[in-house]
Amino acid sequence: MHLKNLLQSAGILPGLADPEVTSLCFDSREAVPGSLFFALPGKHADGTAFIQQAAERGAIAAIAEQALPDGPCPIIVVPNARIAMADIGGAFFDHPDRMLKCVGVTGTNGKTTTTYLIRHIFEHAAQRCGLIGTVKYIVADEDRPAPHTTPESINIQKILSEIRDTGGRAVSMEVSSHAIVQKRIRGIEFDAAVFTNLTQDHLDYHGSMDEYFEAKTGLFEALASQKNKKGRAIVNLDDRYGQRLVDQFSKRLKILTIGRSVHAEFRASAIRQEMNGTTFTLEARGRSYLVRTPLIGLFNVYNTLTAIAATVTCGVEMRAAINALAAAPQVPGRLERVPARRNFQVFVDYAHTDDALRNALRTLRELNPSHLITVCGCGGDRDRAKRPLMARAAAELSDHTIITSDNPRSEDPEEILKDMQAGLSGQAYEKITERDAAIRRAIELVGPGGIVLIAGKGHEKFQEFADAKVPFDDVAVADKAIIDKKGAES
Repeated sequence: MHLKNLLQSAGILPGLADPEVTSLCFDSREAVPGSLFFALPGKHADGTAFIQQAAERGAIAAIAEQALPDGPCPIIVVPNARIAMADIGGAFFDHPDRMLKCVGVTGTNGKTTTTYLIRHIFEHAAQRCGLIGTVKYIVADEDRPAPHTTPESINIQKILSEIRDTGGRAVSMEVSSHAIVQKRIRGIEFDAAVFTNLTQDHLDYHGSMDEYFEAKTGLFEALASQKNKKGRAIVNLDDRYGQRLVDQFSKRLKILTIGRSVHAEFRASAIRQEMNGTTFTLEARGRSYLVRTPLIGLFNVYNTLTAIAATVTCGVEMRAAINALAAAPQVPGRLERVPARRNFQVFVDYAHTDDALRNALRTLRELNPSHLITVCGCGGDRDRAKRPLMARAAAELSDHTIITSDNPRSEDPEEILKDMQAGLSGQAYEKITERDAAIRRAIELVGPGGIVLIAGKGHEKFQEFADAKVPFDDVAVADKAIIDKKGAES
């Protein structure tokens, strides 16, 4: 595609030069001959500093927010490089979203499980569905690592084009608040946009809960402004921010509400939980349906309800969606059971907010364990205010709590643990800085009928420090500790 056409698609006045553009990039190390380079402003560095490197690698032009004297290649100056990148990316990849049923899921908790369930339902209905989210990306049958929950705009467009070109008919994607603010989903038109819930998280980035909520509303503002699709919002009515969203958009959007409230259009009642799964009655469209899922927890009832509502909105038959969920997949690191082969249970969960941790612990309490042990930590370089809240949640709902490291990143692990200890006044707990040792201690302590919850990292296969990512897998460490415990007792 020629540069002039791409610029015109984004409403940018083209210059005299009109070279062929063969690829798009925002990382100068990925530039090749024919690349159009986007010099994005950043927290630690400005992309204009890398235009020279991109040009040396073959970039034919750069998009930037400021001019450079004696630039090494043509530089097109725009007010907002991220908006330009999103608009040009859509045109370059020929707007793949228009050929797919697109479901975007936003909210603090539940995004990953909900997107997995949505994909599972589409696949069960013989509609090949891609996945974009925290755990991985899926294109056709290929699993790919996920460096970000929601990729940068041109990377999303590339993935969507690959899903389209390999016969995909739908995509289920997580939409983070960072992605909304940074215009990563700009130009993507959704058939359904989902709001799960909103609890304290990311305040290091957003500043306040009101600003965090405002960021989330960006997905629904975009939905209301779509030109080619009339998308529908799926909103959790039991969440106070969900109700606020309904109030804000009820006159501009078609909204389908879910929840346990009698006012919800897709309503769950008669919920029954057991070790091997959950059943509930779904009341929707004047009928009642029995829903069975191997997933446990009230929060998974919400995730299941949401997935049904989103896929039915996209044309899947109600009964087909419900039948698919009887064999719902275990989402990695989301209340994932570690095979203990013993008289106790061990679960690994990604819970990294106090609300998510409370939900997980309440679910496990309903399984009537003889005792409940929790191992948890908090990530470095992230919202400090939630650290004492998470520690308090663990101590209040567990019989024994062990606080430990999560991903310290650039922070001192001991300082993170001090922040957590502020929420443990008067509570009994252990502090074991090394995560491996903390997990082994929990497995050592658990007795017959007990449950261990290892919270915070979930599916992650590494631990992040200031200068390195070290291989670390909660499930693998727990499994080894279980085997060692069995050996010591035999």
